[in-house]
Amino acid sequence: MTMQTIQANNYPIYFNEKAYEALNLHISQNKYSNIFIIVDSNTNEFCLPKLLPLIETDLNVEIIEFEAGEENKNIETCVEIWKVLTELGGDRKSLVLNLGGGVVTDLGGFVASTFKRGVDFIHIPTTLLSMVDASVGGKNGVDLGNLKNQIGVINVPNMVLIDTQFLETVPQNEMRSGLAEMLKHGLIYDKKYWEEFLDISTIDFDALDQLIYRSVEIKNEIVKQDPTEKNIRKALNFGHTLGHAIEGYFLENENKTTLLHGEAIAVGMILESFISLHKGLITKEEYIQIKTVLKSIYEDITFEEEDIEPILDLLIHDKKNEYGSIQFALIEGIGKIKINQEVENELILEAFEDYKS
Repeated sequence: MTMQTIQANNYPIYFNEKAYEALNLHISQNKYSNIFIIVDSNTNEFCLPKLLPLIETDLNVEIIEFEAGEENKNIETCVEIWKVLTELGGDRKSLVLNLGGGVVTDLGGFVASTFKRGVDFIHIPTTLLSMVDASVGGKNGVDLGNLKNQIGVINVPNMVLIDTQFLETVPQNEMRSGLAEMLKHGLIYDKKYWEEFLDISTIDFDALDQLIYRSVEIKNEIVKQDPTEKNIRKALNFGHTLGHAIEGYFLENENKTTLLHGEAIAVGMILESFISLHKGLITKEEYIQIKTVLKSIYEDITFEEEDIEPILDLLIHDKKNEYGSIQFALIEGIGKIKINQEVENELILEAFEDYKS
């Protein structure tokens, strides 16, 4: 299928072959001094060889690589990259291409937005997660210790280029991680879209382009209404209030296996669906359906007694909090959302107990 260009807030999202035409036209129309491509150790090996021959330019192209992994999404990595940009002659007229998953686009966007008070940048997401999530909405940033995305800016790229062929290099667990955000988009916005995933074994992965396209469309429709997250954009936080705390805790704790973003968000969505059920927002049938689908795709995460308290402590620092109270985005039936919901600790503890059962 041809995927039509999607117009986001002040920038276009191009798909597949259109993406490279748009990139080359953009480079030829702007008087850039040089081009920097930010990659991590994975995308340097698997994705850069595909991208480089498709860039048509006489400009000097420099590659800046950092070690893959969420644990490197921090200000120390940014400092290293800012130094390299400076040493290699980066200036106000440089163009930065961020080639990678969510860590690369989040960090690369932040680096570009702050270098010389901001240079042009383009995101080229290479994982399912970054295509359906990180590519839309202009959020760039880094973690502060185990606090996810604590430091950052909202600043949009010149364009986003989604080439689904990069997914051929993505391992299965990373594909599942990206799927979590797609499932979320259905749960908060489009019941029919959610229903496409009810039996994962029947998904035709040739139809994946179509599913990715719809997911990007949903996120874009929400962000366009509320770019700075004062209102409806908070819907996108469903599953993330607890999910981010779980992800941060597992990242920091050496006795735990680090979770992929989508693995943590899947747990967060089950917990927050339980909370939605107990606040009378969804039916028992809806809850069972959500829990069954998510548990069929994602392996159970083991929580010990002593894990829960530190996870709850991390909620206090969640950037979605306002005036010291924790704000949840809960679902009100499948396909609808209710934002700014306060949830008492007892109910959160019950949700963990139910997850374990």
